[in-house]
Amino acid sequence: MHAILFVVALGAQQHKGPLHHSAEEYARRLNDPARDGWQKPAEVVAALALAPGSVVADVGAGTGYFSRRLAHHAGHVLAVDIDPKLLKMAAEAAPSNLRTVLAGPDDPKLEAGSVDVVFFCNVVHHIDGRPAYYAKIRRALKPGGRVVVIDFQKTSRMGPAAELKIARDAMEAEWTAAGFTLSAEHRFLPEQYFLEFRPR
Repeated sequence: MHAILFVVALGAQQHKGPLHHSAEEYARRLNDPARDGWQKPAEVVAALALAPGSVVADVGAGTGYFSRRLAHHAGHVLAVDIDPKLLKMAAEAAPSNLRTVLAGPDDPKLEAGSVDVVFFCNVVHHIDGRPAYYAKIRRALKPGGRVVVIDFQKTSRMGPAAELKIARDAMEAEWTAAGFTLSAEHRFLPEQYFLEFRPR
């Protein structure tokens, strides 16, 4: 049986400040070809070293920037977002193994014990009530599962306003308080930190 790659996206409604004026404007930013230069998506996917058939939840899929790339490394992709317009864009020209589902602002809608890897890219700083959200992420993980967090360095000139960014050490502290341990760190992204956590 093919595993399902869960791709979960949180739209702009969860952002603590004005992120964009429309889904279309946000989509242009997410899909800007210049993003590849600093986001390094091929290197990110390679660094994940996904086992064949892994079940991965990409929390923050948006228009499918990572979803479509990850779909080449798993059986099926379920792209989830709280914004139906972004979901529609994610489904356009998507691989046949990518499907979409609408999530709630405070719930990624992942079944307990269903996911090997939860992947957040530029998303955690959007989430309100993170301790409760992290608990839902933990319940969704299979035994031996991991959480991957990529987000903007506090000093980066890119991304959200400085007051909305979460510093790397603060991010580690949040996941530690939620019952996770830092298990790996990748340092090749110029504007972001790239951390991996496993439940204790």
